[in-house]
Amino acid sequence: MLMQMETRDIIICIALAIVTTNLIRVLPVVLIRGQIRHRFIRSFLYYVPYITLSVMTFPSIVETTMSPLSGLVAFVVGVVAAWRGLGLFPVAAICCAIVYVMELTLTN
Repeated sequence: MLMQMETRDIIICIALAIVTTNLIRVLPVVLIRGQIRHRFIRSFLYYVPYITLSVMTFPSIVETTMSPLSGLVAFVVGVVAAWRGLGLFPVAAICCAIVYVMELTLTN
């Protein structure tokens, strides 16, 4: 049975989302006045966006395909192609082609 949310509950949820979203963005600006000089913290903050993107993307790569094997193979080939200097579009096209061919091969 689905429960209906009342208007008051919806407003509280929206307000909470607004507060947490703005708190994440405003708090570092308020707490950190100058440039961060600590080498480890600067390095950590530099890599955080890449790690976050990887953590969100990798499970999707493997789970979206009909066979996790095809997603994993496309991922490995995509990493190698990117490492060799290919751009985003060629890497994406190669990965899509690999998944397509592997799905055709594995389902037949």
